[in-house]
Amino acid sequence: MQPMPASVMIGQIEDYPNILRDQVGSYDQAARKVFSTLEYRSFRHVVVTGDGDSFHAAHAVELAFENIAGVVCEPMSAQRFLSYGADWLTVPAPRHTLVIGVSASGGTQRVVQALTRAREQGATTLAITCTPGSAVTEAAEAALISQLSDFGPSPGLRTFEANLINLYLVAIRIGEIRGRFTQDEANAMRVELSQLSEPAAATIQATKDLAKSAAATLGDAALMTVVGSGPSYGTALFSAAKIVEAAGVMAVGQDLEEWAHVERFAYPLDMPTIIISPDGRSHWRAVDLAKSAKSLGRRVVVVCKDGDAELAESADMVWPVMGDCREEFSPLLYNIAVSFFSSYLADHLGRMLFQTDRL
Repeated sequence: MQPMPASVMIGQIEDYPNILRDQVGSYDQAARKVFSTLEYRSFRHVVVTGDGDSFHAAHAVELAFENIAGVVCEPMSAQRFLSYGADWLTVPAPRHTLVIGVSASGGTQRVVQALTRAREQGATTLAITCTPGSAVTEAAEAALISQLSDFGPSPGLRTFEANLINLYLVAIRIGEIRGRFTQDEANAMRVELSQLSEPAAATIQATKDLAKSAAATLGDAALMTVVGSGPSYGTALFSAAKIVEAAGVMAVGQDLEEWAHVERFAYPLDMPTIIISPDGRSHWRAVDLAKSAKSLGRRVVVVCKDGDAELAESADMVWPVMGDCREEFSPLLYNIAVSFFSSYLADHLGRMLFQTDRL
């Protein structure tokens, strides 16, 4: 791997609005056709499996499948699914289960094996990848390609965003076919996804300089935590991973309540704690946790909807997310500021991505 400067991440993040604006329509056309109406109607149970960013995406879309599609959703790492979860797919009826294997590269070995095992167990299988003709597309019965222009090597940012979009479109299609809402309402949700390009662009403008300043302020920290619940747990896992991959700083993603039970007792007391909380179901707990973290001496950063005074009250720094976004779709926007921060933190520390300066 060639030395990779952190600056490559900036262009990736700044392309988010283009992906949302330009790709939702074409992705949706494929998502509508990937399974028959009868197959879509039969799904009662969805397993989303992957590794790394794809595992984080699985957690990020769990609420969308449960609340929009109306099915039970299990996010599961590929290794766990392969070694443990696949054995139970026959209960009660395997064809009522859709196993979605997510891999940006399309070559993640455990995801390929997980899809193969799911097919052996009789489940319906779908690969979501950015790479046509890759191994996961061969392992699954069907595939959705998150087609993107080539921006060169980088930590997964555009690929994460693109694969999330395809996952959301599958959830919308299942809900539509199962009669949870009308065709017009389904189409409105698809438009809603595409129109997130505007708040994405506004959030980029609002947080880019804030993240750069924060990198200098928090650059002395050897440890960080990133916390969130529901879809924001997936965002927290992903965001912590970007800090590790970009800057080589140990960052841990955690659930809001679990942080209160475990990480709150960790030293150093001034450890940066990044709280990701849209205006959703666990917002009240995020407000409580921000107060608790501040009282412990943590340096508290909140990623929240612009104008959220409750969370801002206990924060040392606020990274605002602009515009309106339903909680189910929030991972598309709420990773922006921390992704910028990860890149700028690597620059501040004089490090290259994935420790490529050590090669």
